[in-house]
Amino acid sequence: MPERLQLLHHWLQQQTHCDAELIPLTNDASFRRYFRVTLNGISHVVMDAPPEKEDCHPFVEIAHRLRQSGLNAPKVLASDFQQGFLLLTDLGSQLYLPLLNQADADKLYRDAITVLVTMQLHTATTNIPLYDEKLLHTEMRLFTDWLLAKHLNLQLSDQENLQLSACFDLLARNALLQPQTFVHRDYHSRNLMYVPSHNPGILDFQDAVCGAITYDLVSLLRDCYIAWSPAQVYEWANYYYQLSTEAGMLQASESQFLQWFDRMGVQRHLKASGIFARLWHRDEKAGYLPDIPRTLQYIVNVCATDRDLQFLGELVGNRVLPQLNNVQ
Repeated sequence: MPERLQLLHHWLQQQTHCDAELIPLTNDASFRRYFRVTLNGISHVVMDAPPEKEDCHPFVEIAHRLRQSGLNAPKVLASDFQQGFLLLTDLGSQLYLPLLNQADADKLYRDAITVLVTMQLHTATTNIPLYDEKLLHTEMRLFTDWLLAKHLNLQLSDQENLQLSACFDLLARNALLQPQTFVHRDYHSRNLMYVPSHNPGILDFQDAVCGAITYDLVSLLRDCYIAWSPAQVYEWANYYYQLSTEAGMLQASESQFLQWFDRMGVQRHLKASGIFARLWHRDEKAGYLPDIPRTLQYIVNVCATDRDLQFLGELVGNRVLPQLNNVQ
């Protein structure tokens, strides 16, 4: 048995006085690993987050805040920050993603949108990082550094770099102009669990920040792992707009809100496509490469109707996507 797994077994025995079997679960895009364990007939989840790679403190803090807001996040039952171990309640095994079909998607998305509004209304943002201009630009540079330069070996001219920089500036301003609220930062179909009661369960929230109100919504509706028709996306976005306006969070026109939403998605998808390339080249995780074309197509679609982002749309549509096909 690997040394770290032995440490985890020993720690769990100390916490529970049980010698229970650890069943590996699917790992995520970080260095964290998860195991399911049955204790006294009840299923739990154990997180292994190597402290030199991951900090458990944000997970514990945000889990507590979400639960205080009445949301269905895991409860932290035991923690060891020095070793990087957490014992959590189990939200089950049913991810949203495989359930999202034409028959069931509307109910599932409306549940997730309703919970999103609750999360934004009631979850405190004190002492969590700001989704500020520096962070927004750092994320967008993942697109240029990892997807364009590293993955595609695509070099831009000085003039093209200036035009791309102007697009990045516009996207950052778009995010900062919006009402700022609690942002989960990965609120999508692979981090939401279907549960029969108190749906959905919420996972992977440790990177939460205070930022643009449309960020989590566009993460959900323009998901990197599943795509819906523009008409359907805007129908769900309008449902959010109605709820958030009635709750007093939004005082913008619908057209202003939709522009915020569209442009916020472009910023997120630039980041995500860069992260997917980095996961391959830095971490040898190839599983996200097939999701890059879908992620980039969102950018092309939005920029086709946004004159201020025309250069970015043409760059992605005419050069990046064709080159990506050659590489993949």
